[in-house]
Amino acid sequence: MIPIRDDNPQIGIPYATYGLIGANVIAWVFLQGAGFGNELEISICQYGLIPSNIVGTQASSHCDGIAGLGYLNVLSSMFMHGGWMHIAGNLLFLCVFGDNVEDAMGSVRFLVFYLLCGFCAAAAQIISEPASGIPMVGASGAIGGVMGGYLVLYPRVKVHILFFIFIFFTTFRVPAFAMLGYWIALQVFEGMISYGSQGGGVAFWAHVGGFLSGALAALLFKDNELLFDHPYHGWSDPVKPASVWDNPDNRQE
Repeated sequence: MIPIRDDNPQIGIPYATYGLIGANVIAWVFLQGAGFGNELEISICQYGLIPSNIVGTQASSHCDGIAGLGYLNVLSSMFMHGGWMHIAGNLLFLCVFGDNVEDAMGSVRFLVFYLLCGFCAAAAQIISEPASGIPMVGASGAIGGVMGGYLVLYPRVKVHILFFIFIFFTTFRVPAFAMLGYWIALQVFEGMISYGSQGGGVAFWAHVGGFLSGALAALLFKDNELLFDHPYHGWSDPVKPASVWDNPDNRQE
């Protein structure tokens, strides 16, 4: 199931969301060679987060001999990806959920919120596998935080889901709490069954850590005045109908 859009109106211009998308694209093209040649593998080793390097166990890995950035790898890993589908999927989720979360915080607060969720996601993955020599890359942990924040701020908003059945596909609408609740439950389940795996794969516990930190941090980072402008925030009925909100002359009521 792939979210393609939501029914949540956007108030302001999401400068931070656009900037984060741009930063990920720039890193993908100029630091990772857009996934072509040896640049992708080298960039993953150089800019990815290797838990054993952070905690000092220095486990053997295929990245031996490639110098990283030390603790800065926690930050740089958030802007690295492992392939076209990886970056496309992450940025799609950021597009769908990021703008409205930014609307509720303002651009500066949202940027700090995003990075904080990314750090918490990295910490969760390090704690779950401190001896791992496998590099972790991707914006998924930070975006998981955005999704956790969205769940707290806009639980009842309908999300349009693209669903594939063999060669056919269709779309349907579900409340955000159902879609995001299913997503985090799946991450926990997959994290449990893959725990202790020695091979590469998805950093499920980073997703869980990011999501939970985002759900909690949203309560601190939200701006109630900005959030009130949204007709569909929280669990209560809309303050004013979307038809009224959609009229630009009425937005300042």
